[in-house]
Amino acid sequence: MSQSTTFAAFARLCERLRATSSKLEKTALLAEFLTSLSDSDLELASLFVLGKTFPDYDARVLNVSWQTLRAALAELPAAGQDSEGVTLAEIQAAFSEIAERSGPGSRKAIQEKLRALFARTNELEREYLTRIVFGEMRTGVAEGLLLEAIAKASGLPLESVRRANMYLGHPGEVARIALRHGEEGLRKLSLTLFRPVQPMLAELAEDFDKVFTEHGGQTALEFKLDGARVQIHKRGADVRIFSRHLTDVTASLPDLVERARQALAVDTAIVEGEVVAVGENGRPLPFQILMRRFRRVHDIEAVSAEVPIRLYLFDLLYLEGTSRIDLPYQERVTRLAEICPEEWLVERLVTDDPAAAEGFLQRALDQGHEGLMAKRLDSEYTPGSRGKRWFKIKPAETLDLVIVAADWGSGRREGWLSNYHLAARDEPTGKFLHLGKTFKGLTDEQFRWMTQKLQSLKVRESNYTVYVRPEVVVEVAYNEIQRSPQYDSGFALRFARIKRIREDKSPAQVDTVQRVRALYEQQFERKARSPR
Repeated sequence: MSQSTTFAAFARLCERLRATSSKLEKTALLAEFLTSLSDSDLELASLFVLGKTFPDYDARVLNVSWQTLRAALAELPAAGQDSEGVTLAEIQAAFSEIAERSGPGSRKAIQEKLRALFARTNELEREYLTRIVFGEMRTGVAEGLLLEAIAKASGLPLESVRRANMYLGHPGEVARIALRHGEEGLRKLSLTLFRPVQPMLAELAEDFDKVFTEHGGQTALEFKLDGARVQIHKRGADVRIFSRHLTDVTASLPDLVERARQALAVDTAIVEGEVVAVGENGRPLPFQILMRRFRRVHDIEAVSAEVPIRLYLFDLLYLEGTSRIDLPYQERVTRLAEICPEEWLVERLVTDDPAAAEGFLQRALDQGHEGLMAKRLDSEYTPGSRGKRWFKIKPAETLDLVIVAADWGSGRREGWLSNYHLAARDEPTGKFLHLGKTFKGLTDEQFRWMTQKLQSLKVRESNYTVYVRPEVVVEVAYNEIQRSPQYDSGFALRFARIKRIREDKSPAQVDTVQRVRALYEQQFERKARSPR
């Protein structure tokens, strides 16, 4: 078994993956490659093939702009056919050094590190090294396909591999355990303190009839808050807080850390909830204001006073050394109520009465919240999965999409990038496919922010359009999904408008084309189809 895999070997694999459209062939190629790797290289190759430099739960980021990389490459000689054999481990060591650079002189230091790294690579390696830096592999390998390759390489059931990844959030670690320790090693995995798991997701329900039918006539309703979902891990005085895409945001929320340290009446726990920025009379503030807290790493005290927050808890995942996710929802929330202050609990109603449900929804809306969550009383907590055990009920239909390009505005919007090209993720390939454009929904201040942000993500530009790395996620409200040959997704959104910028979500978490297709079909449960 190789002790130190070269990046050249990895780049050749990526080229072969990109050259085939067959999912089976991609899986086989990846599985064969994984079986040749050492333990450490298994973890690194699994990250890199997804276009990631660090696991999702790792707070480190590269902060390398296109301008910085271009400056680093400008002084390099032309790439030769051969390289010095830089290894995956050396690539990762360089990434770690770059991520640690900050403050005065950091950009120059990063450029020098990138220049030294790229100087040791050939043309093919440079292409894929650049793709990893910007998270755009374009090989058709998404996380689901990687997990299938791990199952094939290890000879283990795919369901066991998927379950292990729910707990670890790092397919590379799953690969190492699966290939070295087999099914027994995967079975030992469980929820672990300070290792966040993907949040359980909900489907959209348009009315309560569907909810009551799916939930057996009775459901638990909770206010759906316009905040940021968090997972709080506690062991004694040690408290850490993770965002919905598993980023450690503890440093930005010291007031919440202290409250959790004092108020959670147990030694060890993992609880889940929503953080909301509050204004006068405790009413929720706009989501964008809340994001000031999540982005801030300096002058925390000042921004804490400027943007007060409130925590609402709605689930218990771990308690006193034991995972609780296999317990029914009703038992989990009953135990949650025993270990935290009553005012921390999200407002909740268990009912079998549609009229009571409608009244509860109106109460949520009147208080400034988004709508309701509906949860089946006997539902287990399944990290990272979406199903009918949980529903979200909101008056407006929305999709979380990523911006892939923007047009320069005219008239009052002249000088701003203000017409945004929206895309959903294609699940099998990982590509982002277009659903249309919109210039509606943002304030002038947000147009200015968006213009600056998108220009920092620019990869190329035409006379009117700036094409960007898919990084900015927006929640888009719409009236209808239509078939459209104009866009590569095959669909377009009618009357699309941006409801908010989702700085708490990563591009990997946007809605899929497959979900758009399913929502398109659902429209005809209440509408007639147009004649073809």
